Amino acid sequence: MSLMREKVALVTGAGAGIGRATALRFAQEGARVVVSDVDSEAGHETVRIIRETGADANFARADVSNAADVQAMIDHVIGSYGRLDCACNNAGIEGAVLPLTDQSEENFDRIIAVNLRGVFLCLKAEISAMLKTGGGSIVNLSSVAGLIGFPGLSPYVASKHGVNGLTKNAALEYAKQGIRVNSICPGGIDTRMLDSLAAQATGGKASTSEMMAPLHPLGRIGTADEVANLIVWLCSPQAAFVTGAHVPVDGGYVAQ
Repeated sequence: MSLMREKVALVTGAGAGIGRATALRFAQEGARVVVSDVDSEAGHETVRIIRETGADANFARADVSNAADVQAMIDHVIGSYGRLDCACNNAGIEGAVLPLTDQSEENFDRIIAVNLRGVFLCLKAEISAMLKTGGGSIVNLSSVAGLIGFPGLSPYVASKHGVNGLTKNAALEYAKQGIRVNSICPGGIDTRMLDSLAAQATGGKASTSEMMAPLHPLGRIGTADEVANLIVWLCSPQAAFVTGAHVPVDGGYVAQ
């Protein structure tokens, strides 16, 4: 039996990487999926891939740091399918890899705007929609950088710690209204973001796998599909007693 049959799911930052894999996984499990991204071309490509499988999906462009865009995205979901059951707040950026004293205010503000304000705005709009139809489930994308520190990534680390804080509070505030809110904390995952971080950290002298795989006890980096599997499970009835959790998917990284 499909985990998400007849459910409506929203995925932000779904034009590539973890977001695209998650949108595809929701569709595979029977959900009707709204794909959102600031990059319209990439988002439409995800929709095309989903529709080729025979599943139902459409696209809503949104910059999650913009409140009007976020509300328009939710309005699009409701206008298309009448309800919102599941949401994955995945949109995020990494920014510059520099010591704190070399980080610009502009870089800090942009990372906080997308990674933290974006999750805040999405939570507000998603929860408001879910309250009208009896509940739902939300997964926020944090990071192992939301659990521990990473030299050179102070704005990113601050944003992801903030995501975990928002997750805890939202889970507590809306548990009795049937809304579950969790975050996941990926380690090194094979995505363009990880490629960018590795290139900045090594000056392009080492591949992502060469740099990151030895840092994980399992001896490799993860895949976007492995993260997507966890996200969809957390949104499913199989995780009905899980809320307010921050779940690492990191090959044992933070266990060290």
